[in-house]
Amino acid sequence: MSKYLKFVICYLFVCQLSEVKAQEIFVSPNGSDKQTGDKEHPLATFKAAQTKARAYAAKKAVTVYFADGIYYLPETVVFTADDSGSEKYPIVYKAQNEGAAVLSGGTELNLKWDLYRDGIFKAKTPKGLVIDQVFINGKNQRMARYPNYDASKTAEPYQGYAADAFSNERVSHWENPEGGYIHAMHPSRWGGYHYRITGKEGGELQYEGGWQNNRQMGMHKEYRMVENIFEELDAEGEWYHNAKTNTLYYKPKSGLDVNKAKVEVVRLRHLIEFNGTEKNPVKNISLQGFVVRHASRTFMDTKEPLLRSDWAMYRGGAFFLTGTENIKILDTEFDQVGGNAIFVNNYNRNTLIKGCHIHDTGASGVCFVGDPNAVRNPLFEYQQTNDLSKIDRTPGPKTNNYPADAVVEDCLIHGIGRVERQPAGVQISMSQSITVRDVSIYDCARAGINISEGTWGGHIIERCDVFDTVLETHDHGSFNSWGRDRFWHKDRQISQEFIDKDPNLPFLDVVKKNIIRNSRWRCDHGWDIDLDDGSSNYDIYNNLMLNHGLKLREGFRRHAWNNITVNNGFHPHVWYNGSKDQVYSNIFMTAHKPARMKEPYTTETSVDRNFFAADKAQVMKVSNTLGWDQNSAFGDPMFVNPEKGDFRVKENSPALKIGFKNFPMDQFGVKKPSLKAIARTPEIPVLKAFGTKTETEASPKVKWQGATFSNLSGEEFSAFGVSKNEGGVVLSDLLNTSPLAKAGLLEGDLIQAVNGIQTADVNQFTQVTANAKGKLNLKVVRNQQVLHMNIKI
Repeated sequence: MSKYLKFVICYLFVCQLSEVKAQEIFVSPNGSDKQTGDKEHPLATFKAAQTKARAYAAKKAVTVYFADGIYYLPETVVFTADDSGSEKYPIVYKAQNEGAAVLSGGTELNLKWDLYRDGIFKAKTPKGLVIDQVFINGKNQRMARYPNYDASKTAEPYQGYAADAFSNERVSHWENPEGGYIHAMHPSRWGGYHYRITGKEGGELQYEGGWQNNRQMGMHKEYRMVENIFEELDAEGEWYHNAKTNTLYYKPKSGLDVNKAKVEVVRLRHLIEFNGTEKNPVKNISLQGFVVRHASRTFMDTKEPLLRSDWAMYRGGAFFLTGTENIKILDTEFDQVGGNAIFVNNYNRNTLIKGCHIHDTGASGVCFVGDPNAVRNPLFEYQQTNDLSKIDRTPGPKTNNYPADAVVEDCLIHGIGRVERQPAGVQISMSQSITVRDVSIYDCARAGINISEGTWGGHIIERCDVFDTVLETHDHGSFNSWGRDRFWHKDRQISQEFIDKDPNLPFLDVVKKNIIRNSRWRCDHGWDIDLDDGSSNYDIYNNLMLNHGLKLREGFRRHAWNNITVNNGFHPHVWYNGSKDQVYSNIFMTAHKPARMKEPYTTETSVDRNFFAADKAQVMKVSNTLGWDQNSAFGDPMFVNPEKGDFRVKENSPALKIGFKNFPMDQFGVKKPSLKAIARTPEIPVLKAFGTKTETEASPKVKWQGATFSNLSGEEFSAFGVSKNEGGVVLSDLLNTSPLAKAGLLEGDLIQAVNGIQTADVNQFTQVTANAKGKLNLKVVRNQQVLHMNIKI
C-alpha cells in the first residue's frame, strides 16, 4: 500500500510539472521566421509567433517573448477565436523588457535630403506613398499649417487660430490646396469639426466634412485652422508631402542634421484587432509591456453619432476589440497614436486594461461603445424625440452586444485630443458595469471621463485624479455625463407629464446605479463634476472638487453626499419636479447657483444638512427660494492642511455635526510606481476666506410689449446652450394680452435677435426695439433649438 501511494504521488507530481511548464516562443528583430522560435533561434515577426502560438491554443499555456527593438507591422495583427487561450491555458504576448519592444504601424524611410529654400529641405519618397504623419527621431511633426502652432497656448483652440484661416484673400495664394484640411470649433465650443479640402473654384475654397459633431450648428467664426497647405510651410517642425511629385518637404529645428535623423511615417489605423462574436469569442489573451506607435489619424471618419450626445465616433483604435472575453492589455504605452488608443466595441466581457500609459492621442484614450441595436427606442440627434406614449417600456438592453464588466485600472492618461476636440480620457457609451479605478487623467481637450448616456449603468469611478480638462472647449466637466435616454424630451414638461404617471420611466435604460467616489477633480473651464441633460441614478460621495463644483441638470435620483467643493459649491440646473435627488452632508463654500429654477423643489427631493463656509445671508437668500437647507450649518470647516491639498477636517470641526466624515486625501490617481513618478497632480487653489460675501450684480431688466426681459448671467448661458458672445435676453412675466403671447412666445424663451439685429443683452435689445413697429422677426432659443417667430406690434 505504501509503495502504491508513493507511485501515485510521484505520478501526480510529474503531471503537475508538465502542466505548469508553459510553451515559450521567442521573437527578435534579428530573428528569422524560418527558425524554430526557441530562445536561441527566435522568430522575426508577430505573425509568425501568432501562427506558432495558435498550434497550442487551449491545449497548453503559451508565453511569446518579444526582444527589445522595433517591430514594423506590415499589416494589422488579427486575433480570432482560433487564437484563444483558456482559463487554464492562457496565451500571453509579452515584451521581455517592459517598454523596450515597440509595435509600429509605420515604416522607416531612408531619405536623401537636399536644401530647398528658407531652411526647408526636400527629399524624394517611394512612389504611391500616402503620408498621414511624419515622425522625426520618434517625435510627431506638424503638417504645414496656418496659423502656426504655439505650444504655450494650451487652452487656446488648436494652439493657434485665425478667423481668416481660409479667407478668399489667403486662398488666392494657394496654388493647389486639394488634400488640405480645415479644423474649426463648434460655435458653442462643444467640440469641433473637420473638413477635407477638395479644391477651389472661382477663388473660393471647396471642401467636404463637418460630420464629426452631433450638434450640427456650423463652424465657429473665429476658432479655425488649416493644415497640409504647401504655401503655409514656414515654421520649424512643419512638413508637406506632394504625393503627385513624390516629394517630402520639411523644415527642421535649428541644429538638426536631417540626413542623420530617423524618419518614420504612419500606415496602419489599427495595429491589433480582436475579431470574435458573442457565440464564438476571442478569449484569454494578454498583451503586456509593449510600446505602441504610429497609428494613423481617423478624424475624417469620425461620423457615427452616439445616442443624442454631442459626440460622433469612429469605431476603431490602435487596439480594437470586438467579441472578446477575458482579454488583458497590461503595462503598455500608447505613444502619439493618431486616433483612439483602445476601442472596446460591442460584445466584450471582462476586459482588463491595467498599468498602461496612454498619451498624446489624436482622439480618445479608452473607449467602451456598444451596439445601438441593443438599445430600445434609440435616437441619435439632439433634436429627435420619442413619442413617450409609444416607447418600449421593457427595462434594459435588447441584446448582449455591448461591453460589460470591464476595468481600467492603475493607468496614466494625458494629452488627449491632439487632433479631435470631442475626446475623453475614458469614454463610455451603451455599456454596463465599467470600472475606472486609480487612474490619473489630465491635459484633455474635452472631458477626462465621459458617460454618454444612461445605457445601462453600473459604472464605478473611484480613486481617480482628473484635472486640466475642457482645455479648448466649453460647457463641460472633468467628469461629464448625459442621460438623453428613452424618457428624455427636449421639452422638459412633456417628459414631466409622463414621469408623473410612471416614476420608473427615467430608469428604463440606466437600470444599474452609477457611482463616483473617492476621487479628486478640477476643471477650470466648466464644472468639476457635470451631470448634464437627463443624467440619472448616480451616487456621488467622498469627492474633492478643487475649482468649479458639482452640477446636476435635469435628471432623477442623484444622491450626493460627503463631498467638498473648494471655493465653489452646488450648481442645480433646470430640475424636474419630484426628482428624488438628495444632496446632504457636503461642504460647500458658496451659495447654490441655480439656473432656470425659481420655485421650491421639495417634493421627493432633499437638499439639506450641508455645511457652508460662506456668507449665511447670501446662501439662504437662494436656498429659501428653493425650499432647501433649512437645517444646514455655517462656519469654518477647519481643514487640516489645505495649502498641501489635505482637506480633511479637524476633530473639533463643526462640519462633523451635520454628518460629514473624513475620507483619504492621499489615494487619488495612478499607483504604479513608474507611472506615479511621472504623473502630474493638480494645482491646489488658494483657499478663500470663510464667510466671504460674493459680489453679485443685479441683472438689469426692461419691460416691453407686456413682458419683462433680462440679461443672461452665470450658469444661464449653459442652461440655454449658448455662448457669451451670442447672449440674448430672457422673457419672463408675460401677460396673456401681450402680442408676444399671441404670437406663441413663452416665458423662458431667449431672444437673440430682432429683424436680424443681435440683441446680446438688455442694452442692445432696448436700442433695437425702441422704435420697432409693424411686423418683426424674432430669433428665439427654446429648448436649445433656434426658432424664427413673427410678431406684429
